[in-house]
Amino acid sequence: MFAARLIQARQLRGLSQRALGDRMGLGKDKGSSRINRYEHQVTAIGFDNLDTLAKVLDVPVSYLLADDAAMADAILALSQADEAQRNGLAMLIPALVQDPTLLSKLVKLLQLPKREQPKALKALVEKN
Repeated sequence: MFAARLIQARQLRGLSQRALGDRMGLGKDKGSSRINRYEHQVTAIGFDNLDTLAKVLDVPVSYLLADDAAMADAILALSQADEAQRNGLAMLIPALVQDPTLLSKLVKLLQLPKREQPKALKALVEKN
């Protein structure tokens, strides 16, 4: 999973392996080789380099270490939220886990076309 996140984050930033290695302070030649080995899971990354890598890619370390794509996406979204939003989401997520029916309804609502969402949200709120 780490290798896939690394590749995704690097590509989202438009960085080559060489450029990423250089920005990490590894030098262009050595850095390119090292990033390639991380991406192909030949070499494990140490904690110091992991922190540097995350900072250069502007992602949380936890994003790079997430167990699956959905977890990584959630971590990235949380990292982009402001403090008030993170606090609200921290309360909301456990509540949605405890009420799978509500979660299912919200997911269906979000899958509707944007123009239909306000009406569906109003109906959902009035039911509960």
